[in-house]
Amino acid sequence: MIYSPKQISEYLNVSTTTLRRYEEQGLIVDVPRTNGNHRYYTQIHFQAFITIRALLQCYEIPVVYEVMRKIKVQNIKAAFWLINEQQFELEKEKKRVVEILDVIKTTDFKSYEGIKVNDRMSIGQVAEIAGVNTSAIRHWENEGLICSKRDKDNGYRMYTVNELRKILLISSLRKTVYYIENIRELLKDLDTKSFKKIDRSFTLALENLDKKLQKQFFGIGELIKYIELF
Repeated sequence: MIYSPKQISEYLNVSTTTLRRYEEQGLIVDVPRTNGNHRYYTQIHFQAFITIRALLQCYEIPVVYEVMRKIKVQNIKAAFWLINEQQFELEKEKKRVVEILDVIKTTDFKSYEGIKVNDRMSIGQVAEIAGVNTSAIRHWENEGLICSKRDKDNGYRMYTVNELRKILLISSLRKTVYYIENIRELLKDLDTKSFKKIDRSFTLALENLDKKLQKQFFGIGELIKYIELF
């Protein structure tokens, strides 16, 4: 079956420019042209575009692009390993969300993942523990979500265990609790040890991860359909 760029763009609700960009990025097999030098797509191109759009819903853009390039040269195993790595990262994220909810509700919080915590942690230490960039912590501090004290000897930021709890909460929920004011309210609840809204927010985070997993498997299904056309 033959498709025009317009037909596919309307079906997928994307622009023809987007389709050409996927082509220019080397994500699909070579596109034939008519005698009048106009692009046209076949079933394998159509499925390639469907696969790209499905994968972009649940995998990182660079990974999706690399997977499609590897499929194009029929390096199927390498493509599957890339997909597998992303699924492993999603599993780690889910475990981390569960663990952090337990941690922030623990009154006697002395360590996290084998790293000892105290009330004089540097920005580098809390960033390592929370798994975020120091720039993110500075941004949250500028927004008034967390605060630090200054070391009297060198002027460096120092964070307490309570502030680390807040950083862990923000880092876990920033993808599901989008508005700063919502985060701010949850941090107030954390200070007062009122966990009802916090529990609900973490439940939402876990539900979103479950949905992402479902989308990942749907994307894999489309990927397999694409591979079968080679």
